[in-house]
Amino acid sequence: MATSLRPTSFPILPSRIPIFSFLSLSPYLRFHRKPPSTAASVRRRPRRKLPPDSEMSIAVSVQSSSIKRDTEPEPLLDSRYRKGDLLTTTVDEDTSSTIKTASHKKRYSINSIKLFGVDLTPDNIAVAMVYFVQGVLGLSRLAVSFYMKDDLHLDPAETAVISGISALPWLVKPLYGFISDSFPLFGYRRRSYLVLSGLLGAFSWSLMATIVDSKYGVAFCILLGSLSVAFSDVVVDSMVVERARGESQSMSGSLQSLCWGSSAFGGIVSSYFSGSFVGAYGVRFVFGLTALLPLITSAVAVLVKEQPVLGPGRGPNILLDTSGFLESSKNSLSQLWDAVKQPNVFLPTLFIFLWQATPQSDSAMFYFTTNKLGFTPEFLGRVKLVTSVASLVGVGIYNGFLKKVPLRKVFLFTTVIGSALGMTQVLLVTGLNRQLGLSDEWFAIGDSLILTVLGQASFMPVLVLAARICPEGMEATLFATLMSISNGGSVLGGLIGAGLTQLFGVTKDSFDNLTFLIILCNLSSLLPLPLLGLLPQDTTDVDSKESDDIEMKSN
Repeated sequence: MATSLRPTSFPILPSRIPIFSFLSLSPYLRFHRKPPSTAASVRRRPRRKLPPDSEMSIAVSVQSSSIKRDTEPEPLLDSRYRKGDLLTTTVDEDTSSTIKTASHKKRYSINSIKLFGVDLTPDNIAVAMVYFVQGVLGLSRLAVSFYMKDDLHLDPAETAVISGISALPWLVKPLYGFISDSFPLFGYRRRSYLVLSGLLGAFSWSLMATIVDSKYGVAFCILLGSLSVAFSDVVVDSMVVERARGESQSMSGSLQSLCWGSSAFGGIVSSYFSGSFVGAYGVRFVFGLTALLPLITSAVAVLVKEQPVLGPGRGPNILLDTSGFLESSKNSLSQLWDAVKQPNVFLPTLFIFLWQATPQSDSAMFYFTTNKLGFTPEFLGRVKLVTSVASLVGVGIYNGFLKKVPLRKVFLFTTVIGSALGMTQVLLVTGLNRQLGLSDEWFAIGDSLILTVLGQASFMPVLVLAARICPEGMEATLFATLMSISNGGSVLGGLIGAGLTQLFGVTKDSFDNLTFLIILCNLSSLLPLPLLGLLPQDTTDVDSKESDDIEMKSN
């Protein structure tokens, strides 16, 4: 099933790649310390020295009265007037302190609700929900594949081309950051674009659910949906970067867990329902249901705490000065090019691109498993659920066993092992698995599980490498650019795979040469290995702080 060992990051994917989110929140995440008791505050504030027995009596009396204020007010009044002016002032201070304490405890109880160690403030809820939506949008992935195959009667090569075209918005993500930073809409840089992204996504899937009936219409709508997800991804990642300033690394790691966990949970939920909904209600119903999901992004935009941008006229600007934007963009591009053309950045970037650009046969395998083996949407949904969980296992394996292994060795071993295991698809195509006593369904599940775990573990070094070569001062922009280049390699690999599928004559009904296509695609993944020398030489004396920074950015 899963023939590619490189998890892609577009479009409609639950396993998206956060670009700017290598830093994390948030100036608004403050631990509210419990204020001192009222008795202690009374003892600190007496205006003149009292005898020890009197001071102790006052402290005990006030503490008791404070506790019983709501139920026994009279003893408090009596004690105030018996002790004179000094005690009246002290009890007034105690009353104010108790009120503040109650208010403070109330705020503490609200902010003490944590998820992955992060306080669920409105800002954090908005971030988590946007990531959740990006994960749950995978609900429509199977529906799109079945719609192009069964309703539009497209060949595997045409399906692969449409998928590649729809991924184009993920190749220019830094541009969205420039736009949102330089062109506030209605006075807001984040809220407005989140609302706009949600509406755009809802519009694109509404068209898919109603009037689209051609391959060109499908390509256009999926392109719009991909643009919606990519733009909202940049906006929410920029929110994470802004709120990370001044926060500790542990808080950054906790927020990364919140973001990743939200996206993964959305992916698992969509995997569970994607196949069953297609089988029970049809693809149009799934498209209509998917159209509601981006509206969540628009709705949670109101939770974003953002100060409006005011212009000279003391009112919110719809657009800032265009010349200022162009000048800023020109300077940013100049700095970006100066960084990319350095050999220690350019050569590893070239390796990442070539490693991602090897051909893939995913579309051909989808047609084979559905048309030849008769896999139903419900079963494919279960396979997708297994692979979603397996992706998390792959991340855990890398963090537990591979993150301290030199990158060159990780790339070498995972690529060689992945190429060998990818050949197991030949067993499924030729039917040898049945001769070994393994049914097609169980073989597909096991094969997809193993390949997904290895694929995710092999992709993590790409993120680590991209984080390591980013120079200080422009980490966000360069990291986003490197991920866009990586995505571009994946798009190119998909298009090459589409060309090979057409060349080998693999169609929706003919799979005679599918075995040769699978072998060629798997062997081609070994081609970038001679270029491992382009990667930076690993050093053994990297201190723990640098390693932690690399891991934080690679998240």
